[in-house]
Amino acid sequence: MNQSTLDIQPQDYGLLTDLYQLTMTACYLGEGLAQSRASFEVTVRRLPAGFGYLIVMGLEQVLDYLTQLQFAPNQLTALQATDIFAHAPDEFWSLLTDTPFRGDVWAVPEGTAVFANEPLLRVEAPLWQAQIAETYLLNALNYQTLIATRAARLRAIAGTEATLLEFGTRRAFSPQASLWAARAALAAGFNGTSNVLAALRLGSKPAGTMAHSLVMALTAMEGTEAAAFTAFHRYFPGSPLLIDTFDTIAAARDLAQRLRSGEMQLAGVRLDSGDLVTLSQQVKALLPTVPIFASGDLDEWQIADLQAAGACIDGYGLGTRLVTGDPVNGVYKLVELEGRAVMKESPGKITYPGRKQIFRQVAQGKIRGDRLGVATESPLPREIPLLQLVMKQGQRLYDPEPLAEIAQRTAMSVASLPLATQQLKDPMSPAVELSDELQMLIRQTQHLSRIDNPSQSASLP
Repeated sequence: MNQSTLDIQPQDYGLLTDLYQLTMTACYLGEGLAQSRASFEVTVRRLPAGFGYLIVMGLEQVLDYLTQLQFAPNQLTALQATDIFAHAPDEFWSLLTDTPFRGDVWAVPEGTAVFANEPLLRVEAPLWQAQIAETYLLNALNYQTLIATRAARLRAIAGTEATLLEFGTRRAFSPQASLWAARAALAAGFNGTSNVLAALRLGSKPAGTMAHSLVMALTAMEGTEAAAFTAFHRYFPGSPLLIDTFDTIAAARDLAQRLRSGEMQLAGVRLDSGDLVTLSQQVKALLPTVPIFASGDLDEWQIADLQAAGACIDGYGLGTRLVTGDPVNGVYKLVELEGRAVMKESPGKITYPGRKQIFRQVAQGKIRGDRLGVATESPLPREIPLLQLVMKQGQRLYDPEPLAEIAQRTAMSVASLPLATQQLKDPMSPAVELSDELQMLIRQTQHLSRIDNPSQSASLP
């Protein structure tokens, strides 16, 4: 196999998994279970600290993965050379070539708000295929859901009029993650991204300003900061300028004079350091018609503080705190096998059994709470089922959604949340009730589990 690069290509999807997915597949095959119909659900047991909701994101990458999942002959040869599978059934190797994916996928639409212990997605497929998909699905959903949720919170705090730009490529956990972060941010309501590849692939225009290095380099060679700004505008007329390399207020005064004289036009200035409240107020007094952008490891709490203190900031470049932080710890658990509901009963890690549906209760445009029920239940009046069938027998049922539609859904989802759920300090998620049928299924599954394993005991999450 090629060892010169670690870039990911669709032909690598089969091996882009944890080893135990493959060893479990071999065991399933040996025990005659590989083709058994299985259902797995992705849920988040606990929201990240300070979060009252999550915005689901990453479904598009999940569907792309499942439609292209494969094991190439050279990959199987490399696996065989490890000797890890020396005792696996002989049919294991032919099983891995038995693709494409043949299962069904139910999912909450991207841009929808969900809460703890609710399924974001369900895979119904032959056990071995559903098992192998776990690693990639969790990676795609967990990361993009984190970024989308943070982006939605930032948008809610900054307001609809603020310009929000994603600047996180250099801080994202990998080049691949930077593309996903840009997508999730745009789909959650950001105006643009500085990632050129992501922007162009997503049908957007890249956005950005300049770095201090340009100002320093041109100032060193041309004598003044003003000359550096003039040189940059020679090639990019009117573009935003970074004005805090040396003396922010002196730079603003010079720009104000040049604007009054008609010598230049200016689309904005950016502040990346210092006392952003005081500096933005002073710059706004000098450049009242010029938008002011701020950056510098900002997050939603800092933006809220800036606004409360009277900062004169029209937009933000968000990077490190957007694309990193406490993870969304989604898990992928078996909930049904050949029609039999199963549940995990480990203390602190219990999962609800059976295939489920989220029934959302909405009144006057506001979420009143959710009812988590069995998938075969019908919605009650004023309830909306959230999980939708998006893939049938390995075939996508819908074309990819435009990011603008997902962003609109995100905005509507956040607006529908109770204020107590949106607040940054001690947010409270709406109630998630368990239906009578689901509660009965839990008791039945626990009862059967204790018959099979008398030492087991468990309590609900």
